[in-house]
Amino acid sequence: MSMIRDLRAAVRPSLKKSGRSAYLYEHTRTGTADTAVVDCAVYRDGQRVSDRLTPADALRRVRSDGGAREFVWIGLHEPTEKEFSGIASEYGLHPLAVEDAVQAHQRPKLERYDDSVFTVFKTIHYVEHAELTATSEVVETGEVMCFTGRDYIITVRHGGQGSLRALRHRLEDDTELLSKGPSVVLHAIADQTVDGYLAVADAVQDDIDEVEIEVFSNSAGNGRRGGDAGRIYQLKREVLEFKRAVSPLLRPMQLVSERPMQVIDPEIQKYFRDVADHLTRVNEQVLAFDDLLNSILQANLAQATVAQNEDMRKITSWAAIFAVPTMITGIYGMNFDHMPELHWQYGYPAVMGVTAAICVAIYRGFKRNGWL
Repeated sequence: MSMIRDLRAAVRPSLKKSGRSAYLYEHTRTGTADTAVVDCAVYRDGQRVSDRLTPADALRRVRSDGGAREFVWIGLHEPTEKEFSGIASEYGLHPLAVEDAVQAHQRPKLERYDDSVFTVFKTIHYVEHAELTATSEVVETGEVMCFTGRDYIITVRHGGQGSLRALRHRLEDDTELLSKGPSVVLHAIADQTVDGYLAVADAVQDDIDEVEIEVFSNSAGNGRRGGDAGRIYQLKREVLEFKRAVSPLLRPMQLVSERPMQVIDPEIQKYFRDVADHLTRVNEQVLAFDDLLNSILQANLAQATVAQNEDMRKITSWAAIFAVPTMITGIYGMNFDHMPELHWQYGYPAVMGVTAAICVAIYRGFKRNGWL
């Protein structure tokens, strides 16, 4: 139990709130402008022992020393095929995995090769907004891809969020934990990613609650008459994007937590169960969001139909009322010589009075039945 507490304390970033609960990522990148390498370091017994090494030099140093508790951690940000090809060749990475790492917009997955594991995580960032509109962007996605071997871990990041700098610093502060090798880093990345999902889910829940209240409230004052279908549909699209990041990752996390893998330390492997459990919880939330938004959208459309029916009933009622004087004036407008009360002194006021009485009677009838 003490070890899992250490793991959580070392790898879980703090959650901050700004209006709503939101997961804040770092947007920093170091290194020179002409290289995709953000950081490259050798760790021995959990301590950083070298800086300013090229990826090839770092690997040679680790393998020449032959230390069982020594590994390389390379961080890359949006490398080109040319920039990554040298590292891939030096570390013996599988060409298919390398192709996926260079090309963004990959599906979350886990692939096992001879002596390495390739994993893809979708990072999610909640986009703060003053008001949800039909064009609001609610979630923004990025990717973190990991090549995990016996004595190395290579992280490839795509997108502006999901920086691993703070994570690296936290792990470097816990040398005992980091000494267990690359699988600790893989667990830390998975844990940070899933914690981000939890925070974003809370923020999206607030948006859904806001829309739900507006749909089922008397919103005559704001002119929306029960909600805006465009806003609901946009939120549903963003939830779908969230779902695409979460659902495909369920199976990979279960595999990591259940099946022995050569590159995953057995002592660390069981802590992936905690990540898988949290991921399952988030997935259930996202599925519930999708169903709830379907219901809200249907309710909104039903309210719009009811409103249209009410308008049609009012229009029909007034048309029926105005039909009476139209009919009477139409009859007397035919100018026949022999018509009832045509030459009577009180004929005109009598006809007008009868017409008004009929209109009032029809109006009261419609009013009593709720049509007006």
